[in-house]
Amino acid sequence: MRKSSIILLGAAFVALFLAVFAIGMAARNLRRAGDSRAAAKAAASVAPADDAADVVQFASDPALAPAFTIDDFAGQAISPANFSGKVVLLSFWATWCPPCHLEIPELIDLQKRYKDQLQIIGISMDDADTPAEIKHVHDVATEMGINYPVLMANQKLVDAYGGVPALPTTFVLNTNGRVVQKHTGLYPTEDFENEIRVLLHMPVNAKVETFEDTGQIFLQNAAKATELPGVDFSGLTPAQKREALKRMNAEDCTCGCGLTIAECRVNDSDCDISKALAAKIIQEVKAGSPGTQTALQSPASAQ
Repeated sequence: MRKSSIILLGAAFVALFLAVFAIGMAARNLRRAGDSRAAAKAAASVAPADDAADVVQFASDPALAPAFTIDDFAGQAISPANFSGKVVLLSFWATWCPPCHLEIPELIDLQKRYKDQLQIIGISMDDADTPAEIKHVHDVATEMGINYPVLMANQKLVDAYGGVPALPTTFVLNTNGRVVQKHTGLYPTEDFENEIRVLLHMPVNAKVETFEDTGQIFLQNAAKATELPGVDFSGLTPAQKREALKRMNAEDCTCGCGLTIAECRVNDSDCDISKALAAKIIQEVKAGSPGTQTALQSPASAQ
């Protein structure tokens, strides 16, 4: 190859290298800028401004947690009463519940970070009819690295806590063993941590509000509710509204839930059966007729 050709080829190679290097530097700078924007956005999301504090809501007159004592897998008797002075989270879950598997690692982290002031108790809703089923729950808990006691639920316990409409469901107990909140479904870890810190009198960027438990925590308190989800009381006199509410708390829903109409509305606002029964009661009260409850079928069962 002639010398001039080699020189030209070398020059072309250098030019190509410089072009690739320039493109690489530009791409790196763009990535860094993007990473900086992402980091700033993440920081803003975990550190809200003082004027945008989170809200923590607790029951204004919390009831004592229903007592229970159940052995964990190690044979140790576990009861919320054993953890006086600590915040307690009663976490109802199951091995077959995908959202539970998402929440458990976060609960493990909370238990680790607040180990001296917090006690989480996992309550499995899996079948416990055979030793093999119980062993399965134990194996899953071990594989997931659960660092808090895990108990097997029984019907008496579930009934004492007013039923468990969905999983996961978590009851929040203050340091005096009173149930101040209940969360149904997957709940943000940051919100759990805010509640824990407020109950422990630790600094937190959150505003505390209170509410009267009218079934949000314990369904039997639905009898104290003056409004129900999806129920229109407009057009009733105060006396008629009291009569309608009385009937809704006395008559059972026919959807098969085993609850009163009022409890079903609080527990499952999407239930068409309790919604129709409540509307029927209101119409009868407006008409001045006591009426008698008749079973209503869902559109699917009527076909």
